[in-house]
Amino acid sequence: MNVVVSGLSHHTSPVELRERLHFDEKALPNALIQLRKQLDDAGVVILSTCNRVEVYAHAADTAEAPGRIRRFLSEWHGIPEDELAPTLYEYAGREAVGHLFRVASSLDSLVVGEQQILGQVHDAFLTAQSEQATDKIIGTLFQKAFSVAKDVRSKSSISAGKVSIGSVAVDLAVSIFMDLAGKTVMVIGSGKMGELTLKNLVSRGVEHVLLVNRSHEKAVRLAETIRGEAVPYESLQEALPRADIVIASTAAPQYILGPGQFLAALKRRSHAPMFAIDIAVPRNIDPAVKKMDDVYLYDVDDLQQVADANLEARRQEIDQCLRIVEAGVDQFWGWLQGLVAEPTIVSMTEELNAIRERELQKTLASLPELTEKQRDEVAYLTKRIVNTILQRPMRQLKREVVEEDPHKVLHLVKRLFGLKEAP
Repeated sequence: MNVVVSGLSHHTSPVELRERLHFDEKALPNALIQLRKQLDDAGVVILSTCNRVEVYAHAADTAEAPGRIRRFLSEWHGIPEDELAPTLYEYAGREAVGHLFRVASSLDSLVVGEQQILGQVHDAFLTAQSEQATDKIIGTLFQKAFSVAKDVRSKSSISAGKVSIGSVAVDLAVSIFMDLAGKTVMVIGSGKMGELTLKNLVSRGVEHVLLVNRSHEKAVRLAETIRGEAVPYESLQEALPRADIVIASTAAPQYILGPGQFLAALKRRSHAPMFAIDIAVPRNIDPAVKKMDDVYLYDVDDLQQVADANLEARRQEIDQCLRIVEAGVDQFWGWLQGLVAEPTIVSMTEELNAIRERELQKTLASLPELTEKQRDEVAYLTKRIVNTILQRPMRQLKREVVEEDPHKVLHLVKRLFGLKEAP
């Protein structure tokens, strides 16, 4: 009875290999079926994201399971085992449990504290569960992983502070405007980072989007995808006063906006504040704009400093998070080891109840004058006595098999109670 995990991640393999090992969502149900056959119907979960591919299993034989999982991954994806093996990590027992808890808690992520991974782990488990690929051990393991991940988030600041440029920009915009609902954002250029920042802003309530590009056709195409308005590049200065937020992300070799343009825009806006994000390298907005009143300009370096500070603050939370994870591992491992005692506890219960039943029948036979109600009360009393006697030994037995050699403990109990040895 043990838990194993085999897989690879951004820590051990390049993105090209992770892409080749990725499990398509539609193929995942069949993959789970094939994997269970490889592992003699063990409970399994396959976690496949852009940064990791991992197989979790409750395997009877932990020595053979990693090799079988490795062969399954090799055959399923058509990748030679000798190419795959050097990039795979393989954990068993407590080490495997701790790995899952760290993954679900985002302590093993490329960006520590990111929130997407918990949802991905949850989806992977639900898929395996819907295909009846899980069992009691795997089910309890993943439920505990979700609980630990929630504790990590609620009892630490590991997810506090944004660590991507786009997210930092949005937080700064919110700090300036308080509420982005009804605000207008102008995006100049079609850089990838500018688009990501725009999407973050729209997700936070920005309603109006102006798209400016030297290629008006590109602006029109992007505008159609987000219900924005394409503005000809020649009309940039005319449209600028409409923008509460300006994102500059062009490949222009010189400044395209400076104090003069912003001053003219502010006059037409009655000096309502403007927030400018210059994500271009080289910069698109003259740094002199930072000295202006009512314009809040941030460039890539400004945003990166905030992101780096937030990331460092997250790293300082890791020790506390790892303590939460370790406590969760202890709790799960205690429960798992306690299961070893269950067959013996069942045998103890059956043996004592058999004795109780024999003695009860002897007693009732010698008391024929008892009514049916009285006979039931006597029977109920004997059950309560046996259950009360068993409670303390059962609790202690579950503790002993965790803290001591379970085979020695169970053998002694079976001898004391005259129980048959389990196979």
